[in-house]
Amino acid sequence: MLGMYSFRITTKAREAMIDITGQLEELLRDVAVDSGLMVVYTPHTTTGLTINEGADPDVCRDILAHLGNLIPQNAGFRHSEGNSDAHIKATLFGSSVQIIVHEGQLMLGTWQRVFLGEFDGPRTRTVWVKLLS
Repeated sequence: MLGMYSFRITTKAREAMIDITGQLEELLRDVAVDSGLMVVYTPHTTTGLTINEGADPDVCRDILAHLGNLIPQNAGFRHSEGNSDAHIKATLFGSSVQIIVHEGQLMLGTWQRVFLGEFDGPRTRTVWVKLLS
């Protein structure tokens, strides 16, 4: 059934890329949607969503390492909470992704997975999912 859904992710590190593809596929099976569009959204200012390679874990490690080089945690930011780097990294990722659903499957490329980027953890995060026809 088309509608709005959510699930929670508890992150274990300050920065991580968590593969949430399995949760999205499970949700899709549970609601038995054949075709449409899945919009995945994170309502947090220090997390982001991206679709990227999931076959080689070095891709995620490289992304996090190079984001850290580009935007170090202690770079003299003015924001008093000490997490400006997390806000910037989340902005670069974006807060949502859209995925075509066809014949009950997420239309991802062979190596593609959906990742929640955590940049200010560890925390419990919410992911909202909207299915559209």
